[in-house]
Amino acid sequence: MSGTRTVIIPANVHGKKIAASIEISPKHALEMDNLKTIIPENTRVYITDLATHNSIEMARACANLVEQGLIAVPHIAARRLNNRTDLEERVKHYAGAGVSDVLVIGGSPDKIAGDITSTMEVLSTGILDANGITKIGVAGHPEGSPDFTNEVAMAALRLKKQFAERSDARIRIVTQFGFDPELFIQWAESLSENGIDLPVHLGVAGPAKITTLIKYAAMCGVGNSIGFLKKRASVLSTLMTSHSPEGVVGPIENHVMAAEKSAIRGIHAFPFGGMEKTAQWLLERGSWEMPAQRFQIANQA
Repeated sequence: MSGTRTVIIPANVHGKKIAASIEISPKHALEMDNLKTIIPENTRVYITDLATHNSIEMARACANLVEQGLIAVPHIAARRLNNRTDLEERVKHYAGAGVSDVLVIGGSPDKIAGDITSTMEVLSTGILDANGITKIGVAGHPEGSPDFTNEVAMAALRLKKQFAERSDARIRIVTQFGFDPELFIQWAESLSENGIDLPVHLGVAGPAKITTLIKYAAMCGVGNSIGFLKKRASVLSTLMTSHSPEGVVGPIENHVMAAEKSAIRGIHAFPFGGMEKTAQWLLERGSWEMPAQRFQIANQA
């Protein structure tokens, strides 16, 4: 049988914790009407573009989040757009659903649908600003990417920083997930040396089995993370155990709290082990707070 159970989250006695946003699939964003019971109000919830839902369905998913008091942040993948008209139609649907914040990514370079090939081309159209969308996330790759060099990546981020300076856009960097906190910290804090002073939100994987994380790391092209996970799994049986995100988030949080000034402004959680499990972890650690520290999670039996 199934139902719900109330979990009491102890008050945060450890002081200020690093803030967190979370990712959700379009399907779950469309169907879940209990998100407001597990995610605090005004939390950014990013809706992944899996190319499985059209712009009208994605807008409906955004509207469902907005109606629950959350900030819907749909992905816009530049290389999946057919043309400028396609972009304009999509953005108008999002704006009509109450969206004022998006994540613009390039998308796979071997799957170009039309004549838009980069994030900067999307930004430069002016379509986002014309529809009241001025809060914009762009992608960051602390571990690098198989599709381009680090030099190319830094040059692209500098262009986005320059765009923010000459426009009303409030741009932030949101990274892919990984498991090496020292590498992520070093990358984020080195951006200023490359002329980039944009705020950074570091991607982390929520609680999940290590086998699940290896699968997603392979799908997302974060090869270094696969090696890092396997290196830490000293015996085969360890691969079946659950990964605790605290080993990643703890050092990042300690760094941010100790630093006089840091580019890191938050973490972005990927709930590979389930939305409710990740929400519970974020609430228990104090990155999220709910009224009376209570929330409802499904109880499957």
